Amino acid sequence: MKLLKAHRTIRKYKKIDISDEIITDLLESGIRASNTGNMQLYSIIVTRSQEKKTLLAPLHFNQSMVIDAPLVLTICFDFKRFSDWCVSRNTLAHFNDLLWLLNGTIDASVLAQNICVAAESYGLGICYLGTTLYNTAEISEVLSLPVGVIPVTTLTVGYPEVVPELTDRLPLNAVVHFEEYKNYSSTDIAEIYKEKESLPSSMQFVIENKKTTLAQVFTEVRYKASDSDFFSVKLLKMLREQGFEL
Repeated sequence: MKLLKAHRTIRKYKKIDISDEIITDLLESGIRASNTGNMQLYSIIVTRSQEKKTLLAPLHFNQSMVIDAPLVLTICFDFKRFSDWCVSRNTLAHFNDLLWLLNGTIDASVLAQNICVAAESYGLGICYLGTTLYNTAEISEVLSLPVGVIPVTTLTVGYPEVVPELTDRLPLNAVVHFEEYKNYSSTDIAEIYKEKESLPSSMQFVIENKKTTLAQVFTEVRYKASDSDFFSVKLLKMLREQGFEL
């Protein structure tokens, strides 16, 4: 419990390699995660070479940890392996639809979190790269992913060079509902986000970005609608090329 509550996102790593034994344990811990029907519709691409990391870095917006981390793991939804098995056993797997895209994404995400918890138990630090979904086609090309194998998320893993302070989280009453969903009143919303908005770092974000509210920083600077539209079109194109019926 204390380990989970102490989680930090680590973006700077020491120049220390991770042993093969530890990496194997992280991967084995990952595949022990719960998954749909015990079909294990995922694959993990392990990247340790600087050459590959250099090719991947621009696709993650040149975030320095992609180059600096000794270990980069690209977690994929993989329905190809299972489908190949089905074909070899005289049946077909119809997994090219929205339901199985969501199932595979969930399974790959649970796998990734198991790896993260295992890594932190060794004193390692991790960072999730949400940029994976922005450039799935290009990442697939770098990693030679065949049709049916789709990048979902990426983890950088290494020994922390810098350990930041804990980041803020909303209070439990902001995200937990008992028995039924309780709609939030405007007063509830103001109270829920009061502490987050009053943090010095949040107020600095607002000033630096020349906005009047923290919400504007999220929607008008960090995650603009135009960017979301652009990358959504890219992702949908890639999925349709994979044969998904969306």
